[in-house]
Amino acid sequence: MSPAEEDQIKQSARNGWLLSAPALFVLTVAAVGPLVIILLYSFLEAGKHGNVVWNFSLEGWQSILWTKDIFTDSYVWADAHLTIFWRSVKLSFMTTIFAFLVGFPTAWFIATRPPKARAFWLFLITIPFWTNLLIRTYAINEVIRAQGLLNTILMKIGAISKPLELVYTDTAIFIGMTYVYLPLMVLPLFAAIDRFDMRLLEAGYDLYASRWDILRRIILPIVKPGIIAGSILVFVPSLGAYVTPRVLGGGKQMMIGNLIELQFGQGKNWPLGAALSLTLLLIVTAALLYYVKVANGEKSHG
Repeated sequence: MSPAEEDQIKQSARNGWLLSAPALFVLTVAAVGPLVIILLYSFLEAGKHGNVVWNFSLEGWQSILWTKDIFTDSYVWADAHLTIFWRSVKLSFMTTIFAFLVGFPTAWFIATRPPKARAFWLFLITIPFWTNLLIRTYAINEVIRAQGLLNTILMKIGAISKPLELVYTDTAIFIGMTYVYLPLMVLPLFAAIDRFDMRLLEAGYDLYASRWDILRRIILPIVKPGIIAGSILVFVPSLGAYVTPRVLGGGKQMMIGNLIELQFGQGKNWPLGAALSLTLLLIVTAALLYYVKVANGEKSHG
């Protein structure tokens, strides 16, 4: 390569960096900047009326797991925080599992329709995204409340004698999050199943494999990347959900997102809120790293 060609390549690279510099600057300021502020706040003292006092302190991080007893000044387990963390992980995991159990047959049904019909079914799946999350959550609330559609139908058919008390419970949050995030499971599964070679099913039946063996040994391993992608897309936003637990939990059944908002609002403990935010970020990052590890393992085996 001649010196002139090398100079031209270097100049082209410099021009590319110069053109992308404004976008990189905006991304850095908009994404990294707030994280740096939250990180700093987590190591400061809480102000009396919100905000922070610029003195180094680990109280915010310590308060995640321990709280000071008002009578003895000794530290005890922060049972409320641990309960909220457990509820968040439990409900997010249950939402992911149930979304898969409902989403997989739904995605399989859509992927096995004629090409013209698939567009219609995918259109129906994406319709909820056209509506604001708060409106969808209130719609679910109207369905499961004491005088809602669900209880009305169950009582008319004689399945129950009195309305089910679902609102402001973990069950209500679970139902709401499953409804809200179900499309995020269906779409990746559909993309994976759509590429599935149906001739493999015929080969399995020719070898006298049962339906369960075909599902376990042929279908699930091949569509595993779609399962992992859908699980991440459901689990991550479920873990940090705020609107759905706030409306369907009524402020009684809080999750991590509600606890963070409480510290920055009524609690006026910004360092604790910042530490909780970073803890949530670490949990989400761990889930994403696991996804990358599994996905890379699939590629290496392939």
